Amino acid sequence: MLPQIIDRLRRRREARAAEPVFTADFASTEQWVAGRSWAYPNGGPTNPGDNKLDHLVEDPAYSRSGRFKATRRPDGNWSAGLLTTEGSAEGFMVRAGDVVEARVRLPEEIGAWPAIWTWLDGGQEIDFFEYHPDNPDLLELSNRVRGGGLYYRDPSIRPGEWVELRVELGARSVVWHVNGERVFGDGRGVGRRWKAYLIVNLSVCAGRYHPPPDPGTSEMSYEVSDLRVYRRP
Repeated sequence: MLPQIIDRLRRRREARAAEPVFTADFASTEQWVAGRSWAYPNGGPTNPGDNKLDHLVEDPAYSRSGRFKATRRPDGNWSAGLLTTEGSAEGFMVRAGDVVEARVRLPEEIGAWPAIWTWLDGGQEIDFFEYHPDNPDLLELSNRVRGGGLYYRDPSIRPGEWVELRVELGARSVVWHVNGERVFGDGRGVGRRWKAYLIVNLSVCAGRYHPPPDPGTSEMSYEVSDLRVYRRP
């Protein structure tokens, strides 16, 4: 119990020292670009090589409210919502030393693949979280910049439940907190000069690694009610 108390006190001190430099307004066309990303081949709209059924759309109903949804298309793909700061007027980028906080409601439908992550120039990917309802109590936390990650299991992780995330993007270690508890530090970090754009999206699994949507499912969604980035002055 004592280490948890010490960790909470440390995070409170850091929060007071840091300043919010980005508060997500998903409706803002200055902050976010909808329906395309260079994390997808040629900017999208599809990415079958990553075992995704996504067909990215700009339609604001799929992302701009903070409810990211996907709907079945006649061609077998799914119209899906994605927002990125890459290419936006503000062009915001997270960088080493930043702290990212988010609150998300997990999807319930099999085949849903929500994520908040980063991207730049073909890489620089940190997955703040990924989730698949067929593994109902598991969050995937990944550092794809320098390697390292954790399959984090907890009874509080369930389809339809709200989850609070805090990720410290340290140069020497990326540290994840879930629902107020420190759950993983990778000991790898991102390096001092690292930076990348933000991506928030809902993908749809094609079946190679996780089951595709049930035949009777025509729509799926998850929510992001809060997303902020803090930075020391």
